[in-house]
Amino acid sequence: MTSKDIELLAPVGSRDSLLAAVENGADAVYLGGKLFSARQYASNFDEEELKKAVEYAHLRDVKVYVTVNILIDDSEMEETLKFIKYLYDINVDGLIVQDLGLAYLVKSIFPSFDLHASTQMTINNLPGAIFLSKFGFTRVVLARETPLEEVKNIHNNADIQLEGFIHGALCVCYSGQCLMSSILGGRSGNRGKCAQPCRLAYSIIDYEKNERVFDEWKEKYLISTKDLNTLEYVESIIDSGITSLKIEGRMKRPEYVATVVKSYRQALNFGSKSLSEKNKEDVLQIFNRGFTKGLMFKDFGRNFISYKKPNNRGVPIGRVERVD
Repeated sequence: MTSKDIELLAPVGSRDSLLAAVENGADAVYLGGKLFSARQYASNFDEEELKKAVEYAHLRDVKVYVTVNILIDDSEMEETLKFIKYLYDINVDGLIVQDLGLAYLVKSIFPSFDLHASTQMTINNLPGAIFLSKFGFTRVVLARETPLEEVKNIHNNADIQLEGFIHGALCVCYSGQCLMSSILGGRSGNRGKCAQPCRLAYSIIDYEKNERVFDEWKEKYLISTKDLNTLEYVESIIDSGITSLKIEGRMKRPEYVATVVKSYRQALNFGSKSLSEKNKEDVLQIFNRGFTKGLMFKDFGRNFISYKKPNNRGVPIGRVERVD
């Protein structure tokens, strides 16, 4: 498989991010409308903006996938299908969904519309991939928890395209299964409203004694994961059978999209060994919570968590010697 067979898929939360993705070498983009998307707090696109985005991308031979990847309430189904008809009419290339009831209706009403199974479905093994293939999905966005060995197993034994995350934020829970935000604050990740309680500071409590234990872990970011970065491992990912390399970040700025897409384009076209130190530093500087290779490469344990800080670390430029 050559780099020409591989799709670099970029996140687009606004028109400026769309321009950044396309101009820096994305083969495809994914974005959401104002409703039914798992990123309700991104800028997202209204119907006219969606139409213009598809026209802009298609003129440049870039595909557009739209997320309708929340769980749909029965009372919303009719409105959701009207929205999907609009997406079908403006020639969107694929639909990213989580809800199996919605998927069934889409295949019944729009049989030629490509269905992509959202990572929210937590497909991390061969039986799940075979089920989706028989259901009518053309692609599965694998859970971030899928090791490379299982990716290869799926690729060799299931008739379905494989898409996998290669860069960006990670969940501390299995993809799509975290209920923490919903239980603590009534904001469900599966409704696109995750409040990210995993990014808050916590202490370890002995509830029988009603006191803190392990003072070294007092008010630390105990479940805030580092960010995924596989920039130097794209060849291994491609060899596993993944044909669409997905960058996370519909909430990120256009500058982030441009920088990350550009660096992965370099790695795809010329190999990871062609990356300069500036490529790597640019990716580090634009946004990082510390980096991990992720569960795909079995990079797990204490090194998986960013204990000291839950947001962008930047890069060190000097040391403060004295304050007066």
